[in-house]
Amino acid sequence: MKTKHFIFSVMALLVLLTTPSQACTNLIVGKAASVDGSVICTYNCDGYGFAGSMSRTPGGRHEAGEMIAIREWGRGAIRGYIPQVEYTYDVIGYINEKQVSIVETTFDGRLELQNPEGWLDYDTMIHLGLERAATAREAIVIMTDLLQEYGYSSTGETITVCDKNEAWILEIMGKGPGVKGAVWVAVRIPDDCISAHANLSRIRQFPLKDPNNCLYAKDVITFARQKGYFSGKDEDFSFRDAYCPISFSKVRYADARVWSFFRHHYDQAEMDKYLPYINGDYSEYDHLPLYIKPDHKLSVRDIMNDMRDHYEGTPLDMTADMSAGPWSSPYRPMPMNWEVDGKQYFRERAIGTPQSAFTLVSQLRGWLPDDVGGIMYFNCDDANMIAYVPIYCCVNEVPEAFRRENNQSNEFSEQSAFWVNNVVANMIYPRYSVMIGDLREAQQELEDFYAADQEQVLKDIEGLTKREKVAYLTSKSAAYTAQMMQRWDKLFRLIAVKHNDQIMKPSENGVIAPGRYTTPGYDQRYREQISRDTGTRYVMPESGDIKSL
Repeated sequence: MKTKHFIFSVMALLVLLTTPSQACTNLIVGKAASVDGSVICTYNCDGYGFAGSMSRTPGGRHEAGEMIAIREWGRGAIRGYIPQVEYTYDVIGYINEKQVSIVETTFDGRLELQNPEGWLDYDTMIHLGLERAATAREAIVIMTDLLQEYGYSSTGETITVCDKNEAWILEIMGKGPGVKGAVWVAVRIPDDCISAHANLSRIRQFPLKDPNNCLYAKDVITFARQKGYFSGKDEDFSFRDAYCPISFSKVRYADARVWSFFRHHYDQAEMDKYLPYINGDYSEYDHLPLYIKPDHKLSVRDIMNDMRDHYEGTPLDMTADMSAGPWSSPYRPMPMNWEVDGKQYFRERAIGTPQSAFTLVSQLRGWLPDDVGGIMYFNCDDANMIAYVPIYCCVNEVPEAFRRENNQSNEFSEQSAFWVNNVVANMIYPRYSVMIGDLREAQQELEDFYAADQEQVLKDIEGLTKREKVAYLTSKSAAYTAQMMQRWDKLFRLIAVKHNDQIMKPSENGVIAPGRYTTPGYDQRYREQISRDTGTRYVMPESGDIKSL
């Protein structure tokens, strides 16, 4: 039996209290755009200074009159109490037992429209949506109704809302200090298309009379007129242009990630027509398409790899210039901007980024029962440097390595997926090109096994009761997680020995050959740059001896 007053804690969510704005990436695949009919969505939750973890909120029936407390983000003060609903669903991370998955990115937009007095921040709203909704469309209605009644405290937000049949993008903006409610619009992504968002509002014009594919606040246009953000015809209204006007940094740091994702799955020459837009020239294009029909169907593995993107093979390739250092690293230290001789400089912001607290890929499979159909592939830290672990949406326990108590930002733990992954990643970052191959081998080994094992899982659950399936899939998710932790421990031990003192000892199948090593040294590009920067300092005299010390 539930207590009369259940204290809903924002700390029970995956995103910790220090989640920054201007971070995160979502990719979206409609069911007819995937190879097996899955709806797919992803989330890189990015931000320095906090450790990723996973939580679970059990559902069930609630007593009449039960209230839940909404806490203020950060300080934890209670904003107020709202009525609990009769029945809520189990939630693990960012997916519920009905195969609804909700994730987000922040675009800030017009900061004067933030309402600090609103009760609901975006993460609280998402969690309530997951607890209460059996479909994506239902989640949109539930979340926006809650905002209207209790107020919205966050800045501009883009929310991905998916179920086993539909994928939607919902964009929200508050109405200013002391004003309840929010303006919002939600657009359904066509089943045969893909979409993405990454910290920039993506919805521009939208259909005003198509409730099957578009929902919106009744005052989304009139409010913009009142504030002086828009003065044209209703059919010309652009949510993005009214509530999140673009700038170079917003486009380059945000829409460039969407552009790169689209470029992987569409005609590259066509997508490169948008390069002037990415580079700050809006004379021909001032936006990307909200969605595109890909030139091939995408798999979950394709999307996992998209989450690891650093613009490789594009004009923005982060591994291809001198800022990548001698080992072609796509990683850069903060800050993202600096000044030299009075000129302002910036660096790229890619999908794959070291400050990720966690990453996930939700696969929603409508042809299977919900308990096994919904999978959240999850891990802590940078998507490029981890293996995605399958967690079934019905599990009744969080795997040990993903629990919050084992993933603290200020304390290392060998039981922490966040810290085990970070130790390996930070060993590889400085000498990326000569060390990443060892990680790729472990990554592929695990993800190949997880993919191949799904067929056996479906066989194993045949004939089981619901209770038995939940127990089996909970155990299976825990075993997958433990397997990942063991493989990453093995990887750490391998690279510690193989790459000791910046040499490289040959290895095969994780076994290092004794007594042999190579010295990779700098690549030719970096050697030439050293020559240009140092002049004759390191030029060998004609009479000099070349010796190895």
